[in-house]
Amino acid sequence: MYFDYYYLVLVVPALLLSLFAQILVKSTFAKYSRIPSGRGLSGRDAAVLLMRAAGIPDVSIQPVSGALTDHYDPGSKALRLSQPVYGQKSIAAVGVAAHEMGHAIQHARSYGPLALRSALVPIANIGSSIGPWIAVAGFLFAVPILANIGIVLFGAAVLFYVVTLPVEFNASSRAIAILRDSGALREDELRGVRKVLTAAALTYVASALTALMSFLRLILLSRNRRRG
Repeated sequence: MYFDYYYLVLVVPALLLSLFAQILVKSTFAKYSRIPSGRGLSGRDAAVLLMRAAGIPDVSIQPVSGALTDHYDPGSKALRLSQPVYGQKSIAAVGVAAHEMGHAIQHARSYGPLALRSALVPIANIGSSIGPWIAVAGFLFAVPILANIGIVLFGAAVLFYVVTLPVEFNASSRAIAILRDSGALREDELRGVRKVLTAAALTYVASALTALMSFLRLILLSRNRRRG
């Protein structure tokens, strides 16, 4: 029976971190969802306020089903807020809406890493879905070029996850700054927003680490196959 030592040592710890990050973001969001914003702003209200403050007139704000499904779509210039964020008047809702508005500001200001991440989406989707399988097929059938193709494809997905980190960190920084400058939240409320956004950032770090460790595992397996 084959024992995948690399998976146990490299990938499993990253997966455990991902699990911890998911639990943390949900619990932190739930905690600050129970604390109302001082000005009575909902997620949608905050997005409208920040959009005006940033001088961005052409972004639509739309509700979307689900929880923590909030995102900004550069293609349609649409800010989509989940049900717990769109109409909820809480610190958590304002913070998440502000973070997504940070992405809209990045888009309006032609922020380079955001453009790079958007360009990587098609090949990253392909690489993450079939890259590892192609690599494993190359290992099983002793076809090194097939294994290398799979590794390269998955490498594009890894690059996407890595580029996502500065994009997300920058969006959170923009969110905090504009919430403060616009007077949307008090300093004590901003501390709560930071905790929500820091928990969310950990999920991106964990995802990037998991992808990176999986990529390293494939490289090490490929090297071992060549030696064998």
